[in-house]
Amino acid sequence: MPLTKGKSQAAVKKNVETMVHEWEKDGAIGTSHPKTKKKAIQQAVAISLKRAGKSKYQQGTTKK
Repeated sequence: MPLTKGKSQAAVKKNVETMVHEWEKDGAIGTSHPKTKKKAIQQAVAISLKRAGKSKYQQGTTKK
């Protein structure tokens, strides 16, 4: 199933769910084969954020 496009948190979450589900079926995310579900989730989060153009360490902006 193709990943959804977008920068929203909902799009990132949907992509993570899709990739983890594919890992459970095939045992692979893309070309890598994480051994544990925890590693698969970490990799799925990284890939989803990369597609959305975001960073794990990015903070929200505040208006003053």
